[in-house]
Amino acid sequence: MVSYLPESVLQPLRKLDTCTVANAIECFDLRLRNEGFTNNASLHCHFPKLPPMLGYVVTLRVRSANPPMKGGNYIDRTDWWHVLEKYPAPHVVVIEDADRRPGIGAFVGEVHAAILQALGCVGVVTNGAVRDLSAVEPQAFHLFSGTVSPSHAYVHVVDAGIPVEVAGLHIKPGDLLLGDQHGIVRIPPQIATELPATVEHIRAREREILEFCQSPEFSREGLRELVKKSRC
Repeated sequence: MVSYLPESVLQPLRKLDTCTVANAIECFDLRLRNEGFTNNASLHCHFPKLPPMLGYVVTLRVRSANPPMKGGNYIDRTDWWHVLEKYPAPHVVVIEDADRRPGIGAFVGEVHAAILQALGCVGVVTNGAVRDLSAVEPQAFHLFSGTVSPSHAYVHVVDAGIPVEVAGLHIKPGDLLLGDQHGIVRIPPQIATELPATVEHIRAREREILEFCQSPEFSREGLRELVKKSRC
């Protein structure tokens, strides 16, 4: 069972953008700087005007190109919902489409988005397809996907509650993800309480640089000093 972070910690994180959070995480030197975020240009944020998405990961692996060898389609596989009970809400459902050509069929559309939202989910991230974009957007339910498709095709759940990879990011159930129009960042829970203050420090340093660049007192030497000060 993943430990809950109190709402007092989660709420400030919802106000942060992924770019500055990625910068802030670098300051703690917890992971390599080329890890912990989506880096595949094919992942699209379909509703960039929504506030950032924050939630604990629940994972699925699906296929849609061919019929399942046993069992039925996605409608017949509601047994995976029990995985949601293992992790604290809000949930982000991360779906790896394991087909050689991902995205032939869409697992999530208007109806499934409503179902997931009722089950405590705030969004879906997938290398595969989604659909019904105009109908889902008013639900304020986040959709990040590699593509879109008008059809479910043969989409069916292969596995649930297992590590997956989407858009270059290795993701485990229970990971804490932040997402916006720039992509997805995995937040290390051990520094979650410190991130908002670190982000504000970075923003303050950036404001100094921006203001100095537009100032009549601008000089290259002065800019060099400000850039040095902006380091973590």
